[in-house]
Amino acid sequence: MADLRKIIIDGQEVEVEGAMTLIQACEQAGVEIPRFCYHERLSIAGNCRMCLVEVQPGPPKPAASCAMQVKDMRPFPDGSPPQVSTKSPMVKKAREGVMEFLLINHPLDCPICDQGGECDLQDQAMAYGVDFSRFREPKRATEDLDLGPLVETHMTRCISCTRCVRFTTEVAGVHVMGQTGRGEDAEITTYLGEIVDSNLQGNIIDLCPVGALVSKPYAFTARPWELTKTETIDVMDALGSSIRVDTKGREVMRILPRNHDGTNEEWISDKTRFVWDGLRRQRLDRPYIREDGRLRPATWPEALTAASKAIKGAKKLAGLVGDLAPVEAAFSLKRLVEGRGGVVECRTDGAALPSANRSAYIGTARIDEIDTAKHITLIGTDPCTEAPVLGARIRKAWLAGAEITHVGQPANLTFEATQMGARNKFLARLVKDAAPAEGALVIVGQGALRGAGGPAALGAVMQLAEAQGAGLLVLHTAAGRAGAMDVDATCEGGIDAALDGADVVCNLGADEIDIPEGPFVIYQGSHGDRGAHRADVILPAAAWTEEQGLFVNTEGRPQLALRAGHPPGEAKENWAILRALSGELGEALPWDSLAQLRQALVKAVPHLASIDTVPENEWQPVAAADIGAGQIETAVADFYLTNPIARASELMAELSANARARRERPVAAE
Repeated sequence: MADLRKIIIDGQEVEVEGAMTLIQACEQAGVEIPRFCYHERLSIAGNCRMCLVEVQPGPPKPAASCAMQVKDMRPFPDGSPPQVSTKSPMVKKAREGVMEFLLINHPLDCPICDQGGECDLQDQAMAYGVDFSRFREPKRATEDLDLGPLVETHMTRCISCTRCVRFTTEVAGVHVMGQTGRGEDAEITTYLGEIVDSNLQGNIIDLCPVGALVSKPYAFTARPWELTKTETIDVMDALGSSIRVDTKGREVMRILPRNHDGTNEEWISDKTRFVWDGLRRQRLDRPYIREDGRLRPATWPEALTAASKAIKGAKKLAGLVGDLAPVEAAFSLKRLVEGRGGVVECRTDGAALPSANRSAYIGTARIDEIDTAKHITLIGTDPCTEAPVLGARIRKAWLAGAEITHVGQPANLTFEATQMGARNKFLARLVKDAAPAEGALVIVGQGALRGAGGPAALGAVMQLAEAQGAGLLVLHTAAGRAGAMDVDATCEGGIDAALDGADVVCNLGADEIDIPEGPFVIYQGSHGDRGAHRADVILPAAAWTEEQGLFVNTEGRPQLALRAGHPPGEAKENWAILRALSGELGEALPWDSLAQLRQALVKAVPHLASIDTVPENEWQPVAAADIGAGQIETAVADFYLTNPIARASELMAELSANARARRERPVAAE
């Protein structure tokens, strides 16, 4: 039972948990407390002193509300509840003094600072500061750090809140940042000038309450009041992180995280945050037709006529659903292709995901169950690469005492795990020794499910989860995969059977595979990637920020991606292209708008109507089989180059090259 205490905050009596800090109690009571160093998801530092309040009974001096718990307060001698004052003259004077000290060495270069307009220091100086300074000495200056191509530093602006240090150490698991020196000589720095080697480092930009850490690619390009802000979701991995896309005119200028406790908390990976320059480059903005071995620009009527002619003459028609395809597009392609006797396949990487069994291709656990898990088994996955924010969540569970076991290729994990190796025999041993465990969770990645041993590995994983009484989470690497599985965009025999004997292939953004020579390929996608190079007809489509789309994340949560801008040139929305193509074939799909399409979609797959809700999946174990003597593979070879948008990004290419150079760095002989 919660330890509830009564306290009085600014004359208002409230009942709060004793373990709460005063700053949390004040927030719950609707009272605003200024702060710079305090952050809900980081440890308490108590070093900015901006959150000072007056506590009675107590010593006649202000107390830091972030570092004092409600249970530490004592009632008055007559038994009446203790009081917290946030507006008394003592508090007002204390905050003004703290703000004056914070601004002593701050350069006050707001007009050229990228934080201008969304700066905590600006806002709180206006609300709680004074309009003068008594400081006449020269300001201190410090050298800027080189943190790599993502984070630009202006360390003279730093107020030593240590949020960046605490985030990299506690959440990202990289022990490279710290504070050196004392007093006037104190400064935030990196050990031996190292760069921050983490897939989550961009989050320190959001955490910095001043302009000391800003986005290097976004620097000096826009002001916050010029931007149109669209709340949507991320497709760079299958986690379904909540994000905000900021656009200026037709161009995406930056991507920021939104808080969502069920998926990403308030963090996003560096690929999610900085991939936006890939939305501008190598775009397909007009249809093309291949003639005499060369692609030539064409009109939409020409391209649709050529595509429909090929489809009408097909002996075997195959449809491929790519990794970034929204559910509406996968559903439309399935109806179009299967309506003409063809087959559709979304498991382009060969993963052994059984259709119509949601407990096998999604699992039974939610992402937020990681927080309370006591035993986590990772099989065939490197979560810190495949979904870095999920990796940070597992690290949080490990810090809380969870035991972690890892079966698979060596992985660069940010937490300690019992490494068993990558051979299948280790998975078989886990299953053999499995026993019921409280708070158990099994996470299986695509590395274990690919190849000939995939079906047996899935059976073994489900057997393990059953024996442990554990929840199962299937960690996908493609944002569109779970949704395509939900609409059953699969065929017997998988990708090999789909392409075998096919003379016409409708390729919906599948850029991760090589289609063999022979079939006539109709490619529908946003970027001039591998799929477009192999195409005979190219139908230019919108990227995920340019159309409304439904995605299902790795835990089975339907999510809406909203349009932040418009596709370039003559590119169209994916569902509209397929609707137009079906009309050209004389077999028009039975919808003329996205609303009608979604009605048909929800009728076919009812749980897709429950946006942002994780449906419960009925447990249907896959039959166990002999795993064999093979080994588990790696699902993601290069974190920064996993999809066409990322491969079109100059910044992602630079980050990939830097990461490769770090891995291959020569080590001196002992």
